[in-house]
Amino acid sequence: MRLIFAGTPEFAAQALDALIGAGHEIALVLTQPDRPAGRGMSLAMSAVKQLALKHDLTVLQPASLREPEIQAQLAAAGVEVMVVAAYGLILPQAVLDIPLRGCLNIHASLLPRWRGAAPIQRAILAGDAETGITIMQMDEGLDTGAMLLKFPVPIMADDTAETLHDKLAVLGGDAIVAALSQLQVDVLGAQPQDDRLATYAAKLTKAEGKLDWGRSAHELERAVRAYNPFPVAQAAFRGVTWRIWQATTSSERGAPGEVLRADKDGVLVACGEGALLLQGVQKAGGKRLPMAQFLPGNPVRAGERFDA
Repeated sequence: MRLIFAGTPEFAAQALDALIGAGHEIALVLTQPDRPAGRGMSLAMSAVKQLALKHDLTVLQPASLREPEIQAQLAAAGVEVMVVAAYGLILPQAVLDIPLRGCLNIHASLLPRWRGAAPIQRAILAGDAETGITIMQMDEGLDTGAMLLKFPVPIMADDTAETLHDKLAVLGGDAIVAALSQLQVDVLGAQPQDDRLATYAAKLTKAEGKLDWGRSAHELERAVRAYNPFPVAQAAFRGVTWRIWQATTSSERGAPGEVLRADKDGVLVACGEGALLLQGVQKAGGKRLPMAQFLPGNPVRAGERFDA
């Protein structure tokens, strides 16, 4: 099929790669404008742009899709479908109406659960047993369009946002290829979403990373996994911020924030319910280390408390 593809990060690049591999004709690639990145804050291309240029595809990077001249360029491409994955710009109705068969979105949740910007992290935070990919016919609402295909994936006990992202990125590519194959032979059905079951996956903020020791150990353990690799769970000890990359739960008890023990296995910190064993941490300016390597240079004693 002749397509326009719209996406920006690595999640979207996986889908674009799958579409190219399946032999679809990519008439135009839309992606976000280059952004400053890295220590030098030099302009960096998105993962989608890098892949598109590698395959000599035409790339368009508008700041908005509401400009008539941009919409005219999209219409001139003469495509059957626009595929959208983590693009980052709103598609107005005028754009949604351009492709002959509309716009299909690759969404990283089992809709209507976790509409919005951070479905992977919110699913882990909530303790969901599964998530997945939904291929959706786009409308003007926020992830409210009719569902075309759904592919569930279990959330494993050790999944982080990073590992789950990587699984879903691969599945998203497979799912959109499957959806387009069914669309070509007119066997792709649409199921409206039940708005009563909808939940909202708000965008992550850096402030969310701060751990509240008054919450249960299970909640905090999920937070550690959900905030890996961004914004990374954080806690302050003696006025110094620790970034916490790995932790497990314990049934031991104590006053919230109290260090129950500290040894090569980790630093055990009491929570509102249970305790959290910190196993992989990083201080500002330092490296990410397992506790067996971290503690010799940063001694911690039982009975000490993490900062409120």
